[in-house]
Amino acid sequence: MKSHKHNNPNLLISTHTHKLFLSSSPFNFLISLPSFIYLKQQRFTPLFFFFFFLCFSLTTSMVASDTDTDSGPVVPTTALVTFLQRVQLTALRSYPKKQIPDPKSYIDLSLKRPYNLSTIESAFNDLTSESRHDQSVPVEKLEKFVKEYFDGAGEDLLHHEPVDFFSNPSGFLSNVENEQVREWAREVHGLWRNLSCRVSDSVRESPGRHTLLPLPEPVIIPGSRFREVYYWDSYWVIKGLMTSQMFTTAKGLVTNLMSLVETYGYALNGARAYYTNRSQPPLLSSMVYEIYNVTKDEELVKKAIPVLLKEYKFWNSGKHKVVIRDANGHDHVLSRYYAMWNMPRPESSVFDEESALGFSTMLEKQRFHRDIATAAESGCDFSTRWMRDPPNFTTMATTSVVPVDLNVFLLKMELDIAFMMKISGDKNGSGRFLKASKAREKAFKAVFWNEKAGQWLDYWLSSNGDEPETWKAENQNTNVFASNFAPIWINSFNSDKVLVKKVVKALKNSGLIAPAGILTSLTNSGQQWDSPNGWAPQQEMIVTGLARSSSKEAKEMAEDIARRWIKSSYLVYKKSGTIHEKLKVTELGEYGGGGEYMPQTGFGWSNGVILAFLEEFGWPSHLNIEP
Repeated sequence: MKSHKHNNPNLLISTHTHKLFLSSSPFNFLISLPSFIYLKQQRFTPLFFFFFFLCFSLTTSMVASDTDTDSGPVVPTTALVTFLQRVQLTALRSYPKKQIPDPKSYIDLSLKRPYNLSTIESAFNDLTSESRHDQSVPVEKLEKFVKEYFDGAGEDLLHHEPVDFFSNPSGFLSNVENEQVREWAREVHGLWRNLSCRVSDSVRESPGRHTLLPLPEPVIIPGSRFREVYYWDSYWVIKGLMTSQMFTTAKGLVTNLMSLVETYGYALNGARAYYTNRSQPPLLSSMVYEIYNVTKDEELVKKAIPVLLKEYKFWNSGKHKVVIRDANGHDHVLSRYYAMWNMPRPESSVFDEESALGFSTMLEKQRFHRDIATAAESGCDFSTRWMRDPPNFTTMATTSVVPVDLNVFLLKMELDIAFMMKISGDKNGSGRFLKASKAREKAFKAVFWNEKAGQWLDYWLSSNGDEPETWKAENQNTNVFASNFAPIWINSFNSDKVLVKKVVKALKNSGLIAPAGILTSLTNSGQQWDSPNGWAPQQEMIVTGLARSSSKEAKEMAEDIARRWIKSSYLVYKKSGTIHEKLKVTELGEYGGGGEYMPQTGFGWSNGVILAFLEEFGWPSHLNIEP
């Protein structure tokens, strides 16, 4: 019976086809289908040739899609970074799960003298040649190897005593009348000494032995695992340094960032070799403006202008530039984040690889990795804001978002450059950038503003962003984020009384204002740039914008939010002895969590915002900071 069944072509095709449907890939089924038709009809019929060419076309397309690669720009990394990724991967395979070290600690290692990279790679190959079936090695052998051939993470960054630090600067926070708060503010001010560093001479002399990049001036680092200077963090650090009257240190931070722009064409995410493939929110012009506003240093302004022009071009050309056409046929030029990388981030490569396991093709994985790196370029890594189907992390699509806050920073850059050119005597240049700022303001109204919500909303691209596309109302992201209110930071928006009234009402009803400050979003996804966390930069931008307006209600809201943030920061400090990177703003006196690494302390921008808020709002003697 069985043999007879298989000798019947009609039965053979039905049985064989059924098996292919159940167990084979669509590719195998398609390439087999014409032969099934031949078997069934026992001759070459027109139907056979029709299916032959149809299946050939489809399978060719499938093969192509499986081997296609992302064609976007990629900035290559160094040989040392590539090798350290191998060490990182071996470490994560070798340690018990609960004892796995921070992956970044391996990428921050530097080569110990007298060994060169070739010698160390050879020794590592010997170590891993006898690895277990899971490609792990005994932890004690790995630790011995690392200790023998590498200097520890952070050892190439040396403590630096800032020349302009004084424990009690003249007139320091004179409007903080409460002695308890004043004493704490002095302690926060004193933390600048802990975070002040300089890059060791060996980095400049032998850059290939380090992932840390050489910088001309001392730095203020964020703290903890972040043992290098970071781009957008530096703006809020400088805000605090202005309050602490540390003008030389602040100018040094700007000089360092300008040196990176001159070298790479843009300010890097951070001063590491593995960060050369992306930038961060562009705030260099705002840093220069803040320093000039206090010191009137025209020489700094003149040096900054050509550097800022170079950075401005980076953000307004190539993949960063997008064009949205409104209903009247007017084109609006805006910008998006777009990392020049489509592989796992070296500092978090294992995390990224695991996150991409569900993708079947190289193209899908590369696009996903680019979107992860692009989220890192945004500074808000990670958030449901960048996900097409939140909170599903694999739906990260950051390159498809035209973000409100990035364009706020670029509008501010246009205004800053116009101002700097004016004081430098370049009236034509100033007029050109004022015109560009007016054009971007129109884009805010046409693309981002949502009258019903009373907020500016991120815009999702329908295509890859390489060609102009027509604005669609349904492409606005109607979810509520703190970044929706970032434009109030800009004077042209916070000086509009009618607009401020709408924004204040929307913020009040948004659900974002929590006991300890402003929530990043309303979604508790487990990602750190979502609820229940609040971050210093977003508090400062919104508070500063509201405080600058002429609205009494807006000013009162600004002061209330600032006091909540200060009070919670104080309580966390008294409980833990440290300033934290972020706060859990749903409760007073709790620091934030979530994300891909443990909560960090130090902490540069948090210190800066605390000091800036205290300078702006003071603290009356009768107002208790304790609960």
